[in-house]
Amino acid sequence: MTTDKKPSLTVRIAVAMVAGILFGTLLQWLMPNGSDFVIPLGLFDFSLRAFLVDGVFEVIGQIFISSLKMLVVPLVFVSLICGTCSLSDTTKLGRIGGKAIGLYLMTTAIAITFAMTLALLISPGEGVNLSADTSFAGREAPSLAQVIINMFPSNPFTAFAQGNMLQVIVFALLFGIAMALSGKAGERIADIFRDLNEVIMRLVTILMNLAPYGVFCLLAGLFTDLALETFANLAKYFFVVFAALVIHAVFTYSAILKTLTGLSPVMFLKKMRDTAIFAFSTASSNATIPVTMETATKKMGANNSIASFTVPLGATINMDGTAIMQGVATVFIAQVFNQDLTLTDYLMVIMTATLASIGTAGVPGVGLIMLAMVLEQVGLPVEGIALIIGVDRLLDMTRTAVNVTGDTMVTMVVAKSENEFDATVFQDSNAGQNIEEIDFLHLKD
Repeated sequence: MTTDKKPSLTVRIAVAMVAGILFGTLLQWLMPNGSDFVIPLGLFDFSLRAFLVDGVFEVIGQIFISSLKMLVVPLVFVSLICGTCSLSDTTKLGRIGGKAIGLYLMTTAIAITFAMTLALLISPGEGVNLSADTSFAGREAPSLAQVIINMFPSNPFTAFAQGNMLQVIVFALLFGIAMALSGKAGERIADIFRDLNEVIMRLVTILMNLAPYGVFCLLAGLFTDLALETFANLAKYFFVVFAALVIHAVFTYSAILKTLTGLSPVMFLKKMRDTAIFAFSTASSNATIPVTMETATKKMGANNSIASFTVPLGATINMDGTAIMQGVATVFIAQVFNQDLTLTDYLMVIMTATLASIGTAGVPGVGLIMLAMVLEQVGLPVEGIALIIGVDRLLDMTRTAVNVTGDTMVTMVVAKSENEFDATVFQDSNAGQNIEEIDFLHLKD
C-alpha cells in the first residue's frame, strides 16, 4: 500500500535551501567572476546570466521578500492592538517592555563579550596583510534622545508607508489602550481587529507554503556571485564570527531559556528551524517578523499579547548577531593595523555596542553604523571596515538567523514570567504544523 503523504514544510524549505546553495555554486563554476555563459542559437544568443540569475532568480526572490515585507506593518499593527486592548491592567505593558528591553540588552552584552574573547584567543587578524580595495565612510548615528523623539509619529500613515517599526509600535500601543478604555465601542472594534488578525495570519501561512521557491531563488542567486577568493583571504575572520554566532544561538540562548523558564532548549531549537531558514534567506529581521510571530504563538505557545510586542521590538533593537560581528571585527581590525587595545578599550566597546543597539534602532545599514561608532570610540581606523565588507553578506544572513532566535527566546521568557504561555503547545512537537498546510485546490474545505 502506498501513501501520498506530502513532506512537511520544514523539510521542503531545508531541501530548497540546500538545492539553492548547490545550484548557485554550480552556476558560479560555469560563470566565474561575474562572467556570462552564452549559448548561440542562430537568430539570437541565449544568456544564462540574463535569463536565470538576473531574470528568474531575481524576480522570484525579490517578489518573495517584498511579499513578506508587505505583511510586516499590518501584522504588527493589528496583532499589537489585539494584544494591548485585551490587557486588563495597562501597567502590565511597562512591565513587559522593561523585561524585554532588559533581556535584549543583556544578551547583546553577553554576545559582544563572548565574541571579543573568542577573537582574542584565536587572533584572526595576526599576519593578515590586506589592502582595502574599497573605502567606507561612516554615517553619523542619531543620538539616543533623537531616537526616543522619533519613536512618536507625527503622521501614523507616514510611519506605515515607511515601515518605521518603532513608530508603528507606539501608535498601535496607544490605539489599543484607547480601545480598552472605550467600553462597548472599543469592544466592537476589537472584534474586527481579531478577525483581521486571523486573516493576516492565514496570509502568512500562504506565503510560508510558497517559501521553498523563494528560498531556492534567493540562495541560488546569491551563491552564483559570491566572491570565493575573498573568503580565502578572510577565512579565519569569517569562521571566528560564524562560530561565535552558532555558539551564541545554540548554547547561550539555550542556557538563558533553561535557567529562566525551565523549558527544553532542544524543543525550542527544533521549532526555530523554519524561522531561522527564513531569516537566513532574507537577511532581514523585519521581513521575518510574520514568521517569527507565528512560530512564537502557534508553535511555542506564547500569548499574542506578549509576542505582538516583544517580536517587533526585538526585530528593531535586538542586535546580538551584529554585536558578535562588531566584537570580532574590532579585534580583527586592531590586529591588522597592529594597534593594541587596553582592557578599558574593550569595556568601552562592550558598553558602546550594547547601548548603540537601541540608539541606532531602525537606521538603515545599522550594523556598519554601529561598527563605525565602536571603532571611533577606541581610536581604530573606520576605513578598516572596508576589509571585511566582502564577506559580510553571508555573515549578515547568519546573524539575522541568530537575531530572530533571540527575539523568540526573549518572547518565551517574558511570556512564561507573565503566565501568558501555553505549555501544552510548547511540548507538542507537531504544534502549528496543521495550519501550515493549505490545499489551494479546495479553498472552501
